[in-house]
Amino acid sequence: MATREEAKKYAAQNRRARFDFFIDDVLEAGIMLTGSEVKSLRGGRASVNEAYAGLKGGELFLFNAYIPEYLQAGRVDQHEPKRPRKLLVRRRELDKLAAGIKQKGVTLVPMSVYFNERGFAKVEIGLATGKKKHDKRESEKERSWQRDKARLMRDKG
Repeated sequence: MATREEAKKYAAQNRRARFDFFIDDVLEAGIMLTGSEVKSLRGGRASVNEAYAGLKGGELFLFNAYIPEYLQAGRVDQHEPKRPRKLLVRRRELDKLAAGIKQKGVTLVPMSVYFNERGFAKVEIGLATGKKKHDKRESEKERSWQRDKARLMRDKG
């Protein structure tokens, strides 16, 4: 049986999120999609690099996520590529996220969009605070040192 991590089929990833933000907490949320959006996501051309999540009318939405139109769908069945999409979370999680967002400098960043083992589209959301330029340099130094350390250990045997 496949584990949870192996079962994830990534449709889109935000690789810069961990570089640009300190991720405090990660949460999995369902996403409401139309049929053509699901088919397009399975094609793997979606992008969440410029996307963010936020509250609107007491509900959680994903804004500015790009899911391209599915070419095989008819003109009537097409969706708008950057429309707001409702995220599905439990009330307790929503209250926790709402309290986190109200703090200064805290935002909700989508980390990835994937299909779980049951075939449902999920969004991994991180409660994040922005990094300053010197923090980014420190992260880069640490990553470089870890890479060099691994190379040295491999060469020494």
